[in-house]
Amino acid sequence: MILTVKKHLKGFFRIRKKNATRPKKTIKFGDPTTIGKGRVYSILSIITLLTLWFFVSEIKLVPPLFLPSPLKVLGKFIEISTEGYRGHTLAGHVFISMYRILAGFFLGCLAGIPVGISMGLSRIVRGAMDPIIELYRPVPPLAFIPLIIVWMGIGDQGKVFLLFLAVFSIMVINARSGVRSVTIEKIHAAYSLGANRWQVLYHVILVNALPEIFTGMRVAMGVAWGTLVAAEMVAATSGIGWMVLNSARFLRTDIVIMGIIVMGIIGYMFDLLIRSIEKKVIPWKGKT
Repeated sequence: MILTVKKHLKGFFRIRKKNATRPKKTIKFGDPTTIGKGRVYSILSIITLLTLWFFVSEIKLVPPLFLPSPLKVLGKFIEISTEGYRGHTLAGHVFISMYRILAGFFLGCLAGIPVGISMGLSRIVRGAMDPIIELYRPVPPLAFIPLIIVWMGIGDQGKVFLLFLAVFSIMVINARSGVRSVTIEKIHAAYSLGANRWQVLYHVILVNALPEIFTGMRVAMGVAWGTLVAAEMVAATSGIGWMVLNSARFLRTDIVIMGIIVMGIIGYMFDLLIRSIEKKVIPWKGKT
């Protein structure tokens, strides 16, 4: 019995010694590593929003034409999912919009990231491209629609090109910012170890620019969903953005709200996907 107690005491003090060697966090405010995901608060926020929506619509604080009840929106979701809206089911509209968004997003990233990296490394490229990007970047996408119709017609090419323009400028700016954030000490260290230019570009510059690039991808995806409604104004007859616009003309607010919720959920899922890829590609982000 005495030996058993001694073993437990030794184990207890051994654990205490191990815990004593661990560095304790002394900063309570401003340390991002101490902040959790806050999933409980996210669930509470959604429940509160739905409860408030249900309460306002049920007691008729707002006319049903302007704010239909959640049950009516849910019913419209089921109806369009099964019976369709103007020739396509909800899945069909979503699939068409996702094709346009992914095509514009992929092309914008494919062109924007190399251009942004080149602008961060070459004053010639920066001087040539900076005025062009800064001139068209503040212009709303709606302003390009007449030109896109004239240049590319009313097919999907024009819609994809409009989404490409929205994504391209964001990726250029973030890639350029990522390159400029690389410290000169890391570059000197790589050269002192015998690295050549391509190795420095790949192992130092590109790796250090990845956090900014992924942030740009998340922002660009959100902007692409916002531009989708404008893109599907170009003589479209399908797509989730077109469905929302077409429903608004006939004051079908239940379909409008349902479409907005669907776009928000899909956009959030894309953001989660980019975040998960970011964690696998650059797990050291925020830890160095």
